[in-house]
Amino acid sequence: QVQLVESGGGLVQAGDSLRLSCAASGRTFSSYTMGWFRQAPGKEREFVAGISANGASTYYADSVQGRFTISRDTSKKSVYVEMNSLKPEDTAIYYCAASRTIMVVPTTKERYAYWGQGTQVTVSS
Repeated sequence: QVQLVESGGGLVQAGDSLRLSCAASGRTFSSYTMGWFRQAPGKEREFVAGISANGASTYYADSVQGRFTISRDTSKKSVYVEMNSLKPEDTAIYYCAASRTIMVVPTTKERYAYWGQGTQVTVSS
């Protein structure tokens, strides 16, 4: 089992950058595929980015491709998402999640077993 705690959210202006962090507890962090999801008010939770257990593969939603970068540091049991050129439509609660699926990076929330509590990102225009 793994517990996840996100941090780094906040209020920024359009065009700014923000880095979210997710700290994991548990001894098997390196065996999980990690993902970031977000949920805006009144909308479904959607996939943002994912990274494979060994860090070799990453996958992004079309809406953030080229602006967001996901990474992980196994020694720190942490996963990050660097968000650049933020837009008002990026405003949402951002969640870190862990999946036991290791052959591919899953993009559906049902494939992720563990979730953090979320961190709010607000981008003003």
